[in-house]
Amino acid sequence: MDSFLVITNERKDRDNIITKQIADYIEASGRKCALIGTLELEDKKIRPDLDVECAIVLGGDGTLIRCATHLMDLDIPILGINLGTIGFLAEIEKHHIQEALDRLFADDYVLENRIMLRGDLLAGANHMTSDNNVKLTTGYALNDIVITRKGLSRIISLRIYVNDQLVDDYRGDGVIVSTPTGSTAYNLSAGGPIITPKADVMVITPICPHSLSPRSVVVSAQDLVKVVIRRSKKTQNDEAIATFDGQTVIDLGTDDEILIKKAQYSTRLIRLNQTGIYEILRSKLTGGSDL
Repeated sequence: MDSFLVITNERKDRDNIITKQIADYIEASGRKCALIGTLELEDKKIRPDLDVECAIVLGGDGTLIRCATHLMDLDIPILGINLGTIGFLAEIEKHHIQEALDRLFADDYVLENRIMLRGDLLAGANHMTSDNNVKLTTGYALNDIVITRKGLSRIISLRIYVNDQLVDDYRGDGVIVSTPTGSTAYNLSAGGPIITPKADVMVITPICPHSLSPRSVVVSAQDLVKVVIRRSKKTQNDEAIATFDGQTVIDLGTDDEILIKKAQYSTRLIRLNQTGIYEILRSKLTGGSDL
């Protein structure tokens, strides 16, 4: 690799000390380097014609996840440098940065493909205009798409379909639709299963269901999941929100729908270490940390 985009979480590298060291090392090797901060990244979309071969993300898992959707048009691999605590995705520690860069220069790495989700929000009766099922917005996620109650509102009622077949009606705090990457995040906290990153599946997990029966459902990544906001009481409209990787937030109301499927994009992670997913899980789940 000869051309790099370095994206820095300014809160983790406040004076850009590590960022400058990386840029200097790349340029001293005769290669090209472009720099951008995550705050600047949120304000503008990266040009799809930007001539870079790799993105180096400084921060932690949360930073890498936030960057994934901004980079999907570039279709370039991502290397995460961990400036936080233990992470699943940002695997390179500060004292291994130079070694990691040398291996990138020599094309000595493995690529790991992670599926992403696409969510299309469709308007129900409360948002209808002259057309039926007017699209509100489309969003993408590497970890998960979460439909949950808004603020301190009462429980919400959701109807879940897979390929137009009814799965269940959930009453509670909401539902998580997760990728294998996101299975160790909110999905795990809600009691969902851990899925190996290479699996081509999605996980549907209810959040605090008001029932003893609802459990997580694992479906194929080729399936179409539909979540419908239902009215819990005849006289009240349910208020909910949909969040994409905990970032983009969309308001929802009764009869609104969100269609969730595997995205046409994916995130390619650069792997340099030989540490397996199960070793990472043992370390992460016994130590515990805030990404």
